[in-house]
Amino acid sequence: MFLVGLTGGIASGKSSVIQVFQQLGCAVIDVDVMARHVVQPGYPAHQRIVEVFGTEVLLENGDINRKVLGDLIFNQPDRRQLLNAITHPEIRKEMMKETFKYFLRGYRYVILDIPLLFETKKLLKYMKHTVVVYCDRDTQLARLMRRNSLNRKDAEARINAQLPLTDKARMARHVLDNSGEWSVTKRQVILLHAELERSLEYLPLRLGVLTGLAAIASLLYLLTRYLLPYA
Repeated sequence: MFLVGLTGGIASGKSSVIQVFQQLGCAVIDVDVMARHVVQPGYPAHQRIVEVFGTEVLLENGDINRKVLGDLIFNQPDRRQLLNAITHPEIRKEMMKETFKYFLRGYRYVILDIPLLFETKKLLKYMKHTVVVYCDRDTQLARLMRRNSLNRKDAEARINAQLPLTDKARMARHVLDNSGEWSVTKRQVILLHAELERSLEYLPLRLGVLTGLAAIASLLYLLTRYLLPYA
């Protein structure tokens, strides 16, 4: 099995594309959801965040106050790096656990929805394929203004706060162009899914695991057959 990192930009249509992949039966892991999960009370990252940033980052129910924490690390690279050092290892652990579950269920690939895939680059090394949901800037701007009821200035500010989609498209292995009709985009998703399903890149890992399991089974047999009778 291999991993596919999928990203996009504000109003590019990433969520709609993911829905199509899910309708096709694909396994999808939302890394943003996972990031919120690992900082819940009772998890190691939650305890460490409170130790480092203090109880002022807590809500009354014990959850992390994301706004307060965000304000604390805003424009403070050292604090941001410290927070990342706490959360990223826990996110990777959860990611691997979820991925292994899909591996056991026979999936050939798993899609990871990672908004900041190319910005942070922390998870890029785990991705066999990278996909960007792209649209041209004029289309992105019009969609954002319509969707969020924003004026042009505010919409442009939100778009400018992100890495340009043109830059992401240059770095990605696959680009799904969502600038035009939705039916065209949907067709691109279906074709990409078929391409990934045909890929044999999942075989090395699966064969390696099966070989390992076979070796363990052989060892257990030998222990049972030759050693246990003499115990």
